[in-house]
Amino acid sequence: QVQLVESGGGLVQPGGSLRLSCVASGYNFRAYGMGWYRQAPGKQRDLVASITSGGTTSYANSVKGRFTISRDNAKNTVYLQMNSLKPDDTAVYYCNVLCVWGQGTQVTVSS
Repeated sequence: QVQLVESGGGLVQPGGSLRLSCVASGYNFRAYGMGWYRQAPGKQRDLVASITSGGTTSYANSVKGRFTISRDNAKNTVYLQMNSLKPDDTAVYYCNVLCVWGQGTQVTVSS
């Protein structure tokens, strides 16, 4: 059974940084890519960043140059390093693989 557990969210001031983690279990982690999504209140859930099994990354235009996705196959974990955070980054962040979602972690950017 695939399970994803996100952590690392919180309240941060504009311009600050956070690192989100997604710990995966129940499948061959090395064989699959993963995506980070976010959903703000009243809005749809959008893809923020993704990483393939081989480590190739892609980003939404809104986060390019500020966010970095990475993976540690030894720890079955995918990270999302978020720098230069803006109020518009406020959302619940989710990881996704094989059509399974984690429970999400809240990121709030506010002064």
